[in-house]
Amino acid sequence: MATYIFGHTTPDSDSIIGAIALSYLRNRLGYESIPSRQGEINPESRFILERFGLEEPILKSSYSGEDVYLIDFMERSQAPADIDEANIIGIVDHHKLGDLTTSAPLDMWVRAVGCSNTVVKQMFDIFNIDIPEGLAGAMACAILSDTVIFKSPTSTKEDTKACRELAEIAGIEDVRALGFEMFRVKSDISGTPKRELVLRDFKDFNMAGSKVAIGQLEVVDLSLFDNMRDELFEVMEQIRVEGGRDTLILMLTDIIQEGTEILVVGDSLDRVREAFGIDLRDGREWLKGVMSRKKQIIPPLEKSFNDV
Repeated sequence: MATYIFGHTTPDSDSIIGAIALSYLRNRLGYESIPSRQGEINPESRFILERFGLEEPILKSSYSGEDVYLIDFMERSQAPADIDEANIIGIVDHHKLGDLTTSAPLDMWVRAVGCSNTVVKQMFDIFNIDIPEGLAGAMACAILSDTVIFKSPTSTKEDTKACRELAEIAGIEDVRALGFEMFRVKSDISGTPKRELVLRDFKDFNMAGSKVAIGQLEVVDLSLFDNMRDELFEVMEQIRVEGGRDTLILMLTDIIQEGTEILVVGDSLDRVREAFGIDLRDGREWLKGVMSRKKQIIPPLEKSFNDV
């Protein structure tokens, strides 16, 4: 029986490339594995796949009765609706422990690093399996993306080491130049529907019983949003209400200025103000130095909601 390997809903490059890389590794080890995805491929991930000649994972929404191996998430809110009917045999991740449970022992490869592909690279090393050139290049890009070209506070020496070694395999001479090329693709939002922008890198979280969604757009120039914030607020509120969410936050992250403007809609703006010590005038605020959702946004938010 084949195992399906996939990442969270609205998958990012770490989830897409991680599913491909982990499937390749497990197949080499003799475990039939199929890379899949829960959602559409974003422009950055498509750039990586085309750049390195990789096939995209299959789109699959139901996993009932299947053996599955999760990568880049452990949260029920980011899993398929029928995850309880699937058999989770393993997890590779770099986030905090989530709320998914299993009825049997499983493989757990969880490290406090900046990217799941860093963990997968370490797995290749442990099992002494060679990484093909194209796959190595794609994995390097996933690390560059998740660590924001090593500017994110989540970035570690293990990430830079893994990326450097992958780049050497792939024949990439300047990883930072490749990273900025990738982020320029990611920053091209012209003509993209606002709903698609909000949902491009979007995750739901359960915070003390409240459903809180956090999306993130990473760009090289925040001025791209100067004439669209009102529309973004309108779409954000629609998405919040449709999903029965308490609060929705959109992070507009400028990788050059190294900070994030947050846009917030919902019923718990006071919790957001308390979490970050801000006024949140007009539902928006600039957070200098904030670039990481998982390390700089989620922890203070969870504390604020838990303190209610």
